[in-house]
Amino acid sequence: MVDVLTQQTFNAFCDLTLAKSDWTHEAHLRVCWVALATRDRRAAVGFLREAIKSYNDATGVENTDTSGYHETLTQYFVGAVSSLDSTDIDRVIGSPRCSTNAPLCHWSRNVLFSPAARAVWIGPDKTPLPWRHMPCEPLGTESPPSARH
Repeated sequence: MVDVLTQQTFNAFCDLTLAKSDWTHEAHLRVCWVALATRDRRAAVGFLREAIKSYNDATGVENTDTSGYHETLTQYFVGAVSSLDSTDIDRVIGSPRCSTNAPLCHWSRNVLFSPAARAVWIGPDKTPLPWRHMPCEPLGTESPPSARH
């Protein structure tokens, strides 16, 4: 069951009324958790991809190769939240794999914050993820299996 704060955050994010200052890491996790509660993993990534870009546009954040939407981080956190299989948002928020710095356990800073990792899924270059990752490329851009990272 979705708690009131999480539902309010999700609704305000979707209708583009969430204050930019309220678009925190915790808010990202809440939105991701609701997206996963109502969609499968691939659909959740697709929803978040478009919704985050729209939210950024609405709040004056440019989606470029150095700012705004980040594909690898989005797919990481969808995987992390999904892997917890939790009906408790507080468990998700408190999980070490959902912490702000958790992706840096798996990627070097240079790789994770590269323009390539912002644009498409780039697999970890340090340690494997503790769950099976299923890349979710935007429709029409799926690359052949041999070209995936």
